[in-house]
Amino acid sequence: MGQTNLASNANKLTRHRYWYQRLNTLDFALIAVLVIFSSWILYRSSIGINYNWRWLDAINLIFTSPKDGGAPYFFQGLIATIRLSVWSLVLALTLGVVIGVARHSKIRIFRAPALLFIQLVRNIPPLVFVFIFYFFISNQLIPLLGLESLLRDYRGELNPIQQFLFGAPNLWENLASGVICIGLLSSAYIAEVVRAGLEGIEKGQWEAADSLGLSTYSKYRYVIGPQVLTATTPPLAGQAISLVKDTSIVSLISIQEMTFVGTEIANSSGLVFEIWLIIGAVYFVLCFTLSRLFKRIEKRSVRHLTR
Repeated sequence: MGQTNLASNANKLTRHRYWYQRLNTLDFALIAVLVIFSSWILYRSSIGINYNWRWLDAINLIFTSPKDGGAPYFFQGLIATIRLSVWSLVLALTLGVVIGVARHSKIRIFRAPALLFIQLVRNIPPLVFVFIFYFFISNQLIPLLGLESLLRDYRGELNPIQQFLFGAPNLWENLASGVICIGLLSSAYIAEVVRAGLEGIEKGQWEAADSLGLSTYSKYRYVIGPQVLTATTPPLAGQAISLVKDTSIVSLISIQEMTFVGTEIANSSGLVFEIWLIIGAVYFVLCFTLSRLFKRIEKRSVRHLTR
């Protein structure tokens, strides 16, 4: 008992060491290379770039509110990017899981359409897909689904929560088009991640679940699902980060997210370098936060699986 407590305390001390105490020789070497390279870039930029940086003007500009009131134009674009990313991720995960399970199915009537969708989406450039979807499909899909009156002619009042989740009613059609477009693009890749995760489960796990007489739902919920989640969390994190970055593509179809807003601000002010560096930094913060979130999910799923 005493030895167990000592081992447990040693493990806790190991986990709570400072970050620099966990670095090895290779880590220090990489940090040194990074510092030297950054210093060289900074030195070369100071003597080789004849540009008058106007960071104060750029920061004041992104915090400037429009004359008619409301949030600054830049932050409206940031909120639109977050909104577009969240809804697209929900759609991509939902469709990706369904298509991935269908792709793994032994029933050809499920497997063939899933394979066709994945191959079609993955082998068309995203930019071409966006234009095809928006100009040729979106205008037909919205009336077909009976959403024309809701997305184009909504006249009701919105509370603050609805305003944050869905934005201004006059932009709902653009939001729906962007969400469906980005969601479909990412769902094909998520489907392949899910399929690979399902195929990575050992045959004995499936047989054990069947021998217990579990229903299909219980088998996936308690046996297969947790193992697939643990195995697929890292690639899903990468795809979620790619989805956030891919939202910048829909700026080409006049969806007013952060890249679209940044383009207008940079062109109107002439602060091209400053504005685009700020936009890059904001995208980095969003993607890094998402990666840390998935890291926590991965750790929790591993702990749950090893109990």
